[in-house]
Amino acid sequence: MEQQLNFISLGVRDVGRSHDFYVTGLGWTPQLEVPGEVIFLQVNHGLVLSLWSRAQMAAELGVAEDALQSPAGVPPVTLSHNVGSPGKVDAVVEQARQAGADVVHPPRQQAWGGYSGYFADPDGFRWEVAFNPTWAVNDAGNVTV
Repeated sequence: MEQQLNFISLGVRDVGRSHDFYVTGLGWTPQLEVPGEVIFLQVNHGLVLSLWSRAQMAAELGVAEDALQSPAGVPPVTLSHNVGSPGKVDAVVEQARQAGADVVHPPRQQAWGGYSGYFADPDGFRWEVAFNPTWAVNDAGNVTV
């Protein structure tokens, strides 16, 4: 198997609410949208974020819908969005707040040398918005940290 990731699918309770947050609130552009079922957002070269009806996801996986719930109430995944400066971190977190996100950790200087904050989308998925001074992506898309 090749070392690659092409799709990240998040099971969401209400696809319409996710549309309001990601498309209307954050200004993202869907690549494909089936109302009430799924939204595909191309988030990087060859990478799609799928906001998929939790009920349909459970059916395809062959499990009960409640099996997709995290016991602690917080989905055990973090999505990260890196930006070029601490000021951009503040701006993105504020945009997310205005779109309806819960800012769970306001932006601040971190012990690892960067600056980041966290917000939760309408389904509780945690997004980190970070400025990492050692993060670099070259023209080929290769990352160095």
